[in-house]
Amino acid sequence: MSTTNALPKFPGTKHSLHQELKHRVQQYFTENNLKQTGNFALWHKAIVLVLGFVALYLHLLIFQPAWYWGILECAVLGCIIASIGFNVMHDGGHGSFSESKTINKIASWSSSMLGASQFMWNMKHNMIHHTYTNIDGVDDDIEIGALMRMAPTQKHYKLHRFQHIYFVILYMWMYIFWVFFSDYNKYFSRKIGDMPLKKMSAADHLRFWIVKLWHAAVFVVIPIIVLGWLEWLIGFLTLSLVGGFILSIVFQLAHTVEDAHFPVADQETHKMPDEFAAHQIKTTANFATKDKIINWFVGGLNFQIEHHLFPKISHIHYPAISKIVKKVCQEYKLEYIEYPTMRKAVLAHVNFLRDMGRG
Repeated sequence: MSTTNALPKFPGTKHSLHQELKHRVQQYFTENNLKQTGNFALWHKAIVLVLGFVALYLHLLIFQPAWYWGILECAVLGCIIASIGFNVMHDGGHGSFSESKTINKIASWSSSMLGASQFMWNMKHNMIHHTYTNIDGVDDDIEIGALMRMAPTQKHYKLHRFQHIYFVILYMWMYIFWVFFSDYNKYFSRKIGDMPLKKMSAADHLRFWIVKLWHAAVFVVIPIIVLGWLEWLIGFLTLSLVGGFILSIVFQLAHTVEDAHFPVADQETHKMPDEFAAHQIKTTANFATKDKIINWFVGGLNFQIEHHLFPKISHIHYPAISKIVKKVCQEYKLEYIEYPTMRKAVLAHVNFLRDMGRG
């Protein structure tokens, strides 16, 4: 979408679905005397993940295990980095980790462990993706370029016929691309896609470069000095490719599946066909919501419908409020897209990529 075009607008209604959902969910928290932010379970998970990261990192550097154990530990480290992003950074970035704004900021800055700029993430994810979900030309999450076709309105190339096969390789490189190219591209171009960045303060610029220097020191310079070039390269590629694939697939399962919608705004009025809440429900999918292990690891991102409707509510509450959302969807005759297992969600994503690849 060109910056000269107006952004899509969501139509208003007399009886807003979003207002009805917010009313019922708020009633749930009031009746049960619960806070909408995280609790001890979230704090415990955050501590376990961060300590796990520190322990594995130090073990690899100080004890330098045999190469096969080292590769395994690097793979686990990639999993932990992804899970910190899902659980700590994500809730903190949405202001739902704690009632304290300071603690939320600290939690959101855990993105530094990934080497990612929180400023860029907030603009790309919170402001653009959460508002214009699955809208081609605006939602940067479905703008992968010529290598993949992620929406029916995107241009089709012959190589897309095989994207349901080679997507695995591309997703594995997502973390490296994000940290070493995407953040810098946004920083120097001053835009995300065609959307201009909001003005960065001096503190924003300083934080951006501190994060990048921290990442270079912790993940590149120090390991090369201690372990050597080849050992570092093998270890860094292992954790990056594992972490990159996990980060990519979890977010893609939420929106780029065969049952998700990709609405288009009216060319004259720029209005979307559905109000905001209905748009979020139609463009988003849940998966494996009854799997406690997946729910713990991905920080409730398998409850993406609830997250998109209530991003400022901590993911620990999603299993409970999903029952409310399902009931409202039934009343409003809206499809509640949910895949019972992660395997079926992955299959729905592969089928979607295959369909897009056929043109």
